[in-house]
Amino acid sequence: MYTRGFMFAVILASAVGAPIVTLAQDKTPAQPIARAAIKLPVEGEFPSLAGATEWLNSPPLSAGGLRGKVVLIDVWTYTCINWLRTLPYIRAWAEKYKNQGLVVIGVHSPEFAFEHNVDNVRRQAKDMRVDYPIAIDNDFTLWRALNNNYWPALYLVDAQGRIRYHHFGEGEYDKSERAIQQLLTEAGASGIGQELTAVDARGAEAPADWSSLKSQENYVGHERTENFVSPGGAAVGKAHIYAAPARLRLNQWALVGNWTIGKDTVALNKANGGIAYRFHARDLHLVMGSAARGTPVRFRVLIDGKPPGVAHGTDVDDQGNGTVTEQRLYQLVRQTGPIADRQFEIEFLDPGVEAFAFTFG
Repeated sequence: MYTRGFMFAVILASAVGAPIVTLAQDKTPAQPIARAAIKLPVEGEFPSLAGATEWLNSPPLSAGGLRGKVVLIDVWTYTCINWLRTLPYIRAWAEKYKNQGLVVIGVHSPEFAFEHNVDNVRRQAKDMRVDYPIAIDNDFTLWRALNNNYWPALYLVDAQGRIRYHHFGEGEYDKSERAIQQLLTEAGASGIGQELTAVDARGAEAPADWSSLKSQENYVGHERTENFVSPGGAAVGKAHIYAAPARLRLNQWALVGNWTIGKDTVALNKANGGIAYRFHARDLHLVMGSAARGTPVRFRVLIDGKPPGVAHGTDVDDQGNGTVTEQRLYQLVRQTGPIADRQFEIEFLDPGVEAFAFTFG
């Protein structure tokens, strides 16, 4: 889970269910099991949506115009792996409850500079099948109105325009859906039922393997990175030739070749430069893109010095070959066997790539 400006090294617990009312034992026919109502106190008022700089998938919406509807506000940024792993549920709820009065609004509050580009958001939203209304929050007006600090963040607004529930980060999907069902029932919707949504998440949207995860998100720009161990350290703001030490310890990383380290990114100046990272996780992702729009950058991935084979991610083949074509999160490793400390290496065959952050799952 990200916070704006820094990261929490906190793994949220998985779903916490609401209590269930059980039937007393007697000889009468069994009756359906009813769930006890969740306590959903009033947490605030539905803030104005007027601060959105643009809308995708919808004309501009307003708090007043949505009165009578239950509104799910999903605060996201498209490179956030934590948000990506919640998306299958948000997408499913939007479809499942749209005819019962639920309106889902994705508030896109960007983390990286390239996420301010609405064309990038539009393209990624299409690729990720985010077809509900999206409020572009480039000035963080809606973020501040919600007093929000997290990606992702979920808020539920009742039919009277009051915020009644929130959840930050991943998990608690059952509890969140029960809150949706309860607010829709309060609003007079019929046919809600008590069934909970099951999703079949694939690729980067699949849940993390929390039990084996020993590597946390790490930015590579000098302002927020950790465990950078290229000999001589970082030469910030200028081209410099880097090398990797003979051995990396867990969660250490290094650059190889001619790079420029900036505030929130590292940029490759000449071909055949690379990054090495010692990690312990099922999945490894890298947020990166080409500095020149439309100019592809070829790369090759190795794990412990060998092509990844069946451990390749969705953005590389079994020989580790891939191409950077746009600014987004790339899944480079997905292991299927026992998880252990591994040495990840990526070599870029062309110059011009910019890398921003590693994430794991």
